[in-house]
Amino acid sequence: MQFDPALAAQAAFEEAETELGSDWETAVELEETFSSNAGSAARDAYENLLALAGRHPNAHSFHAFCIYITWQQVTEETIPRHFETGRRLAEAYLAQAAGKDERHLLCVAELLGSFRAGLGLDEEDEIQVEYRKDTPKGGD
Repeated sequence: MQFDPALAAQAAFEEAETELGSDWETAVELEETFSSNAGSAARDAYENLLALAGRHPNAHSFHAFCIYITWQQVTEETIPRHFETGRRLAEAYLAQAAGKDERHLLCVAELLGSFRAGLGLDEEDEIQVEYRKDTPKGGD
């Protein structure tokens, strides 16, 4: 990987404060539980963070954060469900790239490849192909 998902998650989480409004304190509590625990406490916090993201469809940084922590879930508990969740979240994130931070888009695209590879889906799908075509390539 060309980036550290844990550091990317931390940056995206900090950026999400303004996106979550009154839910920010809840997000902070859940993130603290997720980061400082293991097992069922961390898993429950993770699931609640994903549910919180569902209530804020335009919280782009928070959605990126959720994708990054899904990769952390994969590394903690390597099961198909986490790969599938990551794939689904990353595809949805990339499908509507307008207004999203370019560095998060690049990182999420890279993670999508890893989630897909973990599921045995090695070929690029239409979203990845379109994203690569639309991404500026150096120069001016």
